[in-house]
Amino acid sequence: MSVISVGQAAVLGVVEGVTEFLPVSSTGHLKIVEGLMNIPVDDDSVVAFSAVIQVGAIAAVLLYFFKDIVRIVTAWGRGLRNREERYHHDYKFAWWVIYATIPIVIVGLAAKPLIDGPLGSLWVVAASLIVGSGVMWCADQMGRHKRGEDDTTFKDAMLVGSSQILALLFPGFSRSGATMSTGLILDLDRVAATRLSFFLGIPALTGAGIYELKDALGAGVGVAPLAVGTIVSFVVAYASIAWLLKFVAKHSFNAFVIYRIIIGLLLFGLLGTGVLSS
Repeated sequence: MSVISVGQAAVLGVVEGVTEFLPVSSTGHLKIVEGLMNIPVDDDSVVAFSAVIQVGAIAAVLLYFFKDIVRIVTAWGRGLRNREERYHHDYKFAWWVIYATIPIVIVGLAAKPLIDGPLGSLWVVAASLIVGSGVMWCADQMGRHKRGEDDTTFKDAMLVGSSQILALLFPGFSRSGATMSTGLILDLDRVAATRLSFFLGIPALTGAGIYELKDALGAGVGVAPLAVGTIVSFVVAYASIAWLLKFVAKHSFNAFVIYRIIIGLLLFGLLGTGVLSS
């Protein structure tokens, strides 16, 4: 019998779709909801399930940014064949995304026992939510928001891509929050930082989902819950992406900072009173 029912998978798909690209930590929210539904958050198959349904959210990114992705991939292909095309920003950007993914892959494979074990504790999630809020607030205040997407460089991509490691090691920090904050510190405007976060998340999250698929299916999660969770995640994430890009064009990240602090404190309270188990 699957450790996650179809109904629970649908709920988790909604949570994943809403939170994957918002800077509030999808992993943290998934662990909280799993705990409230009495799903063992440290079960290998549950950890794998969370990674697999991220593929639905990534599919939403691929669809939403389809024209941009086609343009970048096409430029990359032309550059491989024609040296003169290699000066095009889109060609260079494609390579930057590839290079910027390498650090998180290396750390993810090397630190997997820690990530699946002690670092997966809800105490770590609660602390990371609050600490990450401080980082996000400082980044939003420090950033001069003067550089657009066309101004991004190899250094920007590597620093933003490497910042994903924070969320990998400390669930609750938020991959989106870490990458957006790094982009803001580098003086990218909020829309450019958000879009760069999206593009850098595509290979990292897709790779994690494919890598964990065998563990999810082989260790206790059925095909039906995986399919439902992934499909629901896709639909909800598409709407979430559209909303977020409109929001950051006109607003600061303060609302997310406040929300994260509230959720972090609430989680500490639930753990401290024994309502949730770490």
